[in-house]
Amino acid sequence: MQSPVHPQVKSFAAMIRQWGRLRFGLILLALCCLAVLLFYFGVTSLLQLERQLPQLYYLLGLCLLTMPILISVVFYLTLHLDATLLYLQDSAHQERLLSQSMQDSIRQLNFEIEERKKAFQAKRRAIDELRKEISERKKTQLELEEQSLLIRSIVDSSPDLFYYRDEKGCLASCNKMFEIIMGKPAAQLIGHNPALLYADDNPQAAILTEYQQVAEQTELTLDVEFLREDGQVLWFELRKVPFYDRYGRYIGLLGFGRDITSRKLAEQALEKAYQDKGKFIATLSHELRTPLNGIVGLSRRLLDSQLGEPQQGWANTIFSSAETLGNIFNDIIDLDKIDRQDLDIVYQSVHVQSFINDIANFAELICQQKGLQFNLQCDGELDIYLKLDATRLRQVLWNLLNNAVKFTSQGLVSLHCQFLTQPQMRLAFSVIDTGIGIAQDEQARIFDMYYKSSDGRRMSIMGSGIGLSVSRALVEAMQGKVSVKSLPGEGSCFSVSLPTELVLAPSENTINCPELTILLIEDVPLNAEIATALLEQRGHTVIHADTGEDAIALLETEDDIDLVLLDMQLPDMNGDQIARYIRTESHLSAIPIVVLSANVRKAEEQLQSIHIDGALAKPINTNKLDQMLAQLFSPSALKIQQLSQTETPEHQVLDTAILQDYLQSLGPDTVRRSAQLFSQLLPGYINKMIEAAVLQHAEEFREAAHKLKGAAASVGLLWVQRQAKKLEQDELQWLGLERQLVDFHLTTEQQLAALYQYIDDFKA
Repeated sequence: MQSPVHPQVKSFAAMIRQWGRLRFGLILLALCCLAVLLFYFGVTSLLQLERQLPQLYYLLGLCLLTMPILISVVFYLTLHLDATLLYLQDSAHQERLLSQSMQDSIRQLNFEIEERKKAFQAKRRAIDELRKEISERKKTQLELEEQSLLIRSIVDSSPDLFYYRDEKGCLASCNKMFEIIMGKPAAQLIGHNPALLYADDNPQAAILTEYQQVAEQTELTLDVEFLREDGQVLWFELRKVPFYDRYGRYIGLLGFGRDITSRKLAEQALEKAYQDKGKFIATLSHELRTPLNGIVGLSRRLLDSQLGEPQQGWANTIFSSAETLGNIFNDIIDLDKIDRQDLDIVYQSVHVQSFINDIANFAELICQQKGLQFNLQCDGELDIYLKLDATRLRQVLWNLLNNAVKFTSQGLVSLHCQFLTQPQMRLAFSVIDTGIGIAQDEQARIFDMYYKSSDGRRMSIMGSGIGLSVSRALVEAMQGKVSVKSLPGEGSCFSVSLPTELVLAPSENTINCPELTILLIEDVPLNAEIATALLEQRGHTVIHADTGEDAIALLETEDDIDLVLLDMQLPDMNGDQIARYIRTESHLSAIPIVVLSANVRKAEEQLQSIHIDGALAKPINTNKLDQMLAQLFSPSALKIQQLSQTETPEHQVLDTAILQDYLQSLGPDTVRRSAQLFSQLLPGYINKMIEAAVLQHAEEFREAAHKLKGAAASVGLLWVQRQAKKLEQDELQWLGLERQLVDFHLTTEQQLAALYQYIDDFKA
């Protein structure tokens, strides 16, 4: 607590400093003298004493002597006391500051102690967590090591090979199967570039065939043939996948290989079986075509002669039957089309009444042979021309009529035909019999391939079980429907409904073709006789040769030969040998060659490296023969051909002439399905070409390009067809070819889109 003296001392000391010691001392001395005087006068007055001057002087003298000393002492003590008080006050302030600082330091120290305690506790917890994490990591590491060991064991025990190459192309990892195939342990493979370990002609080089640098960022799957040291051939399906880091940088290549030897052997065996079957069917068909050619030719000559009305109908039925059998033989030869259910549907302008009369003649004949009655009923106007595939429809109706007669022992077989215009234009047929009928639970399966009824009454009837299935496939290919209604013991009714449209009658314009001298090279006398009759009927001169040697001799001796009709199978040589001879001789190379063959496609494949001017199927179709002669020798046809060539620039994408023909005859839906089929087949062709390019197999590459060329031509992709032809015929440059094929694939996809748009525009 502060003393009350202290402020008075401070005030007095302040006055001393303000007035100065001397001035303030004189003032105090004067005040003291005045006080003495007042005191003296006061006391004398109070006591009524006599005032004496000596006493007064004595008091004043004493005051003047003592008071300065006393004042000086008081001044000294006051100033020193004030200084002491200031010092004490400052010391107290400093003490208070020191105390406050010490308290702050103590509080800070206590805070730091608490923080250190917390840090220590946190450190202990972190150490515990770290120990726990280390324990977990050790446990995880052990599990990973066990899993890695397990995965490694699985990979090593796998029958598939595996390897990994880094961005420099060096092997970084592989499994046991890869070591076995490569013939070296992993220690000699890992870290090395395979190009330095194996020569290009080693079997292992095919396993390690990678992309070119420009194509390293694409995946690849290919079949690789591997020849072991013991001579055993293995096949591997290799899949090579580029590997990238999280930044998208290429860091290596993963390779997987699966042993597909058994599958390849099965495919080869199946392919051989298909080839053997094809050869057998082709041989059988060729043998059957010889008598069939005679039937077609002689029936055609009968039709050109003077016959009565019944005989004219019979001869026309014979001709139609034989012609249909010839078309069926073509389908039998083309077994791949049957496997894909992709039989060709060729629409033509057909006179409905004449077509039905031919069917009726056939039905009446087979009914008479079994003692059955035949009834024909027609509704609607049938003296019209409709767009139909007469051959396929005839095949369906004959099959249904044959079945009706086969399963009817007595009674009636009827053919009902009706032309309907509502709700859409269609032609409907019904084949009705009074036979044994079909059970209700079997009607849903009666159209299945190879299905035979379990009815005991049917078991004695021989059959292949494919007739109705083929008929349904043909009707559906013509966008129609076929159905059956039947009751056991009462008979059956098979109905066929086909969409159609009215068309104009076929043109009968006379083709102006000059008289020609034609060399016919044919070893079958009947075929030669019929072909000669057809050609001579058109005013041409025919020179016949039945062997290859005779044909070559005639070519050397005759100077006015305008055309060669060449059979592919001769007793002494093949047709391609004669065609090659004609093209290599300068004085003969300009003569047009038209091939005669039962299998036109096979003949064209055999002669793909030789220029031929056309091909005709046997037995010869007169319309196609006239068209071929007009195309080769008619001035008007030549002019049209030249115009079409001038209107087809190199950059044209679509063959619009072919597409217009297909769209008008087949319809846009059929053409679109063909384009979709090409779209499905395209990746297979491209992959086959890429695989052949990687392995540098020129023959396989050209074979794939040839198939692509034919497929593109069939759907009107003109630019694709030309590019595929260049790839097939030009000298192959392997470097960068894979990238070129990828670009070719992308461009083809774009042109497919243009094809779809063209079809949609036509449809609209």
